[in-house]
Amino acid sequence: MKKSNAKEFIMNWVIPFTLAFIFTLFVKKFVFFNIKVPTESMYPTIKIDDRLLVTKVYNPKNLSTGDLIVFTIPEYDKKLIKRLIGKPGDVVEITKDGKVSVNGEALKEDYVKNPGGKEGVTYTVPEDCYFVLGDNRACSFDSREWVQSNFVKGEDILGKAQFTIYPFDRVGKV
Repeated sequence: MKKSNAKEFIMNWVIPFTLAFIFTLFVKKFVFFNIKVPTESMYPTIKIDDRLLVTKVYNPKNLSTGDLIVFTIPEYDKKLIKRLIGKPGDVVEITKDGKVSVNGEALKEDYVKNPGGKEGVTYTVPEDCYFVLGDNRACSFDSREWVQSNFVKGEDILGKAQFTIYPFDRVGKV
């Protein structure tokens, strides 16, 4: 009887929990992850302490202008989240009044809080690189400010933000 109880315990509890644990690790490693936003650089789209669900990106060429991407840069050892503005080969111009155009076409940026910061500059995005900006331009550490390179390398893009999952009153698509 004891051997049967041990087998039943293993079949009903140990194996399902082990499989669930392995599945969770697999999903977290290969499908999605979550991040906590530490700054106001993406305000009002994303607020300080928001938690976001991010899907992993395996081919940055599938990203679109306006996507919110999570990445790392060599001069800063933390994950950053910014809005994708320029893709490889694009010419990004920021006018003196903070308006942004890509390849001569003005972007409609209803999400921008403060258009301040470094203006009157043109950037040509190199191959396999991306140009990003925060929505709160006056308070954003983004492509305009980086010292080593003004661009995010494709290999440094970790994912695309999909949903706000916390706080609960802000749950929804970003």
